Amino acid sequence: MSSLRARLALGAYRFGGIAVYPLVGTYLTVRAAKGKEDRSRRLERFGYASANRPQGPLVWFHAASVGETSAVIPLIREIRRRDIHVILTTGTITSAKVTQERLGDEVIHQYVPLDLQPAVSRFLEYWQPDCTIIAESEIWPMTIMELGRRRIPQILVNARLSDRSFARWSRHPALSEALFENLALVVAQSDLDAERYRDLSARQVIKSGNLKVDTDAPPYDAPTLASYMKQIGARKTWAAVSTFEGEENAAAIVHKTLKEHNGQLTIIVPRHPERCDAIEAMLTEQGLKVARRTRNDVLSPDVDIFLGDTIGEMGLYLRMTEVAFMGKSLLNEGGQNPLEPAMLGCAILTGAHVQNFRDAYQLLARRGSARMVRDTEMLARGVHYLLTNDAVRRDMIDAGYVAVHEMRGALAATIKGLEPYINPLTVKARLLPKTMAQG
Repeated sequence: MSSLRARLALGAYRFGGIAVYPLVGTYLTVRAAKGKEDRSRRLERFGYASANRPQGPLVWFHAASVGETSAVIPLIREIRRRDIHVILTTGTITSAKVTQERLGDEVIHQYVPLDLQPAVSRFLEYWQPDCTIIAESEIWPMTIMELGRRRIPQILVNARLSDRSFARWSRHPALSEALFENLALVVAQSDLDAERYRDLSARQVIKSGNLKVDTDAPPYDAPTLASYMKQIGARKTWAAVSTFEGEENAAAIVHKTLKEHNGQLTIIVPRHPERCDAIEAMLTEQGLKVARRTRNDVLSPDVDIFLGDTIGEMGLYLRMTEVAFMGKSLLNEGGQNPLEPAMLGCAILTGAHVQNFRDAYQLLARRGSARMVRDTEMLARGVHYLLTNDAVRRDMIDAGYVAVHEMRGALAATIKGLEPYINPLTVKARLLPKTMAQG
């Protein structure tokens, strides 16, 4: 694609967005009916503010969903420690809930405006951020162009590019250059990610490691965990977490295969809880007794499956077991973040399709904390082996702690990279009268 064609394509994207803007309300209404939008705050998606802008420097953070939000929380707290205000946008109801629970009044939360020129412009004109920090791989053309037009620094942190995304952008080098050249800084998770962003014309790229390693372990409610562990008693447990379609059935097959030998409780935590009614029906049809977290069902000895159908409680579910299979890896591609189970003392099993978290899995595998399985039959053998070999399981858990320790340091590296953009805002914030700075 030539430079002219790239400009024409971006122009068409801009005017196409303006054309469909009046019709977007219907789209959001449908999403709200499915529980994917907060009906009471949908005007935020059009760029209308539901809070006042504080006086003084303001950094706009954007994190798509729960994982990205959790990853940038320590970075947000470092920015706030410097008396700089933060507005955090996210795209899902669940990430909004996590933001409220873990950050509260430390930030202003808004839903991210749709990537349409009227919405983005309205958002930027009101909030007037001094800097924008985007988590991982959120590339929205209109947002990038509008920020670039206003000369607001755009920084991508914990940046990664999947094999599929890199291949797609590489097919359109002029278009990728027209967008990525607007990024003032890319702080990449790995050497491979850094190389890919450079290939796509990002100007300044550094490597930090994965910010998710430097986050706190996911929280949990201690009385709830104690109650469940008392109900479980001496039963063995294993968990299939962040599962996608088809992997819950694989977990059911594993459970039925091992039940006679181990009498275990199987914990299933789907990536998308809205699928849990269908998952429960599928499990029940197979003759399995299901308990659900949202019903506060008792984990009696005859319960086969504990269905974790809530968001934000991964810290609870992973503390209920020492063996965890990570989803989106057996029948789907990409994998899921293995760092939380490693932090929380789980021996990790995964399918082979983990390219989105390649570096983390490679290090965990080298240290002996994670093992890959090819299919459901191999998964069943792996679960049985770990449930019946305490020494091996403990060695894998200890190796996970070592690997996580080795991977730490991304937060410090990221902050160092951000200093040229953040330090001037820190000075500006601290020169304000105290009442204004507290905004």
